Amino acid sequence: MTSPAEILPGVIFYSYHSAERREKVCLWNHHTLILQVSGQFILETSRQTISMSGGDMLLISRNQLGTLTKTPPPGGYYETIVISLQEDLLRRIVLEEKLQADRKYIGPPNVLIPTNEFLQGYFQSIVPYARSSGASLTDEMGILKLKEGVKLLLFAMPELVNLLFDFSVPYKIDLEKFMLSNFHYNVPIEKFAQLTGRSLAAFKRDFLKTFGAPPRHWLQDKRLSEARHLIETKHQKPSAIYLELGFESISHFSSSFKKKFGMAPTALTSGQSST
Repeated sequence: MTSPAEILPGVIFYSYHSAERREKVCLWNHHTLILQVSGQFILETSRQTISMSGGDMLLISRNQLGTLTKTPPPGGYYETIVISLQEDLLRRIVLEEKLQADRKYIGPPNVLIPTNEFLQGYFQSIVPYARSSGASLTDEMGILKLKEGVKLLLFAMPELVNLLFDFSVPYKIDLEKFMLSNFHYNVPIEKFAQLTGRSLAAFKRDFLKTFGAPPRHWLQDKRLSEARHLIETKHQKPSAIYLELGFESISHFSSSFKKKFGMAPTALTSGQSST
């Protein structure tokens, strides 16, 4: 079985593996509901760190950047079921059930769902499809399961209606605060613009006004400065941090570092080892 496997293409996924995995850049374009079947799941964003183990459930809000760490239990396998609550489906539910958000959601963007036997039973009804190689839900059955999941989620936490059914375009957020918290994510400039509630042109204009430099130039400079700080003061190795800081390869990182500081990053680590 491939991992993650698609139970309903693009909507319901099943992840199953035996080795720890760390996924640095995750983009959630849709609200996402997760059941941790076994093993440990750790989500890290600029605002929250959440850990889950077997039986826990989590709702992740759309339009976020984050890091995932997936760890199987000793001698066992990591298993999780992921459901993407896509906007077109949520809009259908609004029309059919006459639901709507009545105020702005002000809670945390990622919410651990309290233990609920109805939601647990719901996820357990999906597990046989997940564990049967080649089995998949039909589109009709899949849509019914998704609707059921949303209804049970709102039954458990009615206040989430204001999170799930808010279809407004993200409003402009504090650009400086957002970028200082998320500069290390290796995502396109267009995505940073979207996540801050701006068109690409407005993002570039506001960015230049805020930081005094174009986005790409500032991002590279900020990442390299952070790298030097981590090497000099935290004694971290270049090979351990280049991916964390948004560089795609160690060679790209090393050449960029040397161009900015006039020395290879390994020169700093060599100096540390000789002292």
